[in-house]
Amino acid sequence: MALTDAALTEMAQRLLTVPGVVGVVLGGSRARQAHSPESDTDLGLYYRAPFDTDRLGELAVAVAGEKARVTAVGEWGPWVDGGGWLRIDDHPVDWIYRDLDRVLRCWDEAEQGRYEFHAQGGHPLGVPDFAYAGELAVSRVLADPTGELTALRRRVQVFPRPLAEALVSGLWEADFLVGLARKGVSRFDTSYVAGCLFRLVGVCAHALHGAAGQWLINEKGAVAAAGRLPGAPAEFRERVDAAFSAINSDPLHLTLAIDIAADLVLETTEACAMMLR
Repeated sequence: MALTDAALTEMAQRLLTVPGVVGVVLGGSRARQAHSPESDTDLGLYYRAPFDTDRLGELAVAVAGEKARVTAVGEWGPWVDGGGWLRIDDHPVDWIYRDLDRVLRCWDEAEQGRYEFHAQGGHPLGVPDFAYAGELAVSRVLADPTGELTALRRRVQVFPRPLAEALVSGLWEADFLVGLARKGVSRFDTSYVAGCLFRLVGVCAHALHGAAGQWLINEKGAVAAAGRLPGAPAEFRERVDAAFSAINSDPLHLTLAIDIAADLVLETTEACAMMLR
């Protein structure tokens, strides 16, 4: 059984005793009220250096048993940062680190329409740096003694227009990837075609979310989420599925997959222009 709200609040208060922890938020599906009994509970630990992960490890053992451990900062990679996968009262609870000063810097960039996708294990499209703001926007603050997280969360509720316009402008890459994918057909290079189309679809999904003023923070479920947006190309998800289903060593099928993707890029560009009016 998932931890109660009271138990989560108590845990957040205990986490505040760890030097460096500034605040704690509830994230993931539970914060969005989209969780199931089997869903993990995600807690974001916003910190400033020096962050005492040794003390945090002691707390993890106290609440999750002697086998519990947490990582050093950066141990999970440059953008996921670190944390701990714990079982508390036989329920999976993830503690996830977030450097608050870096979150603030990324938000400042997003407000000015600047973003990048960053290489990170477990994220084949890459981590968009504006995802930090999106995470906070869809979270629920559990502990925030200084009020800083609450104030920032209030700001990121409004999707920045410059970021929306930048994401839509980024559709040039999706169009470019159509041409690159076609070069793989004569070589029967199915993996290359599939890779081009995967990134193409991701660029389209982010552009559609940006135009709609909604945060997209993860590749998982991105296509379905984009398809549900008002104004998205008709049957977006089904057409993406059809494109990937056509990828095999037959050049005619590879061409079909690319043609489907090319049509989606064109319609996504038109849809985004309409949404931004």
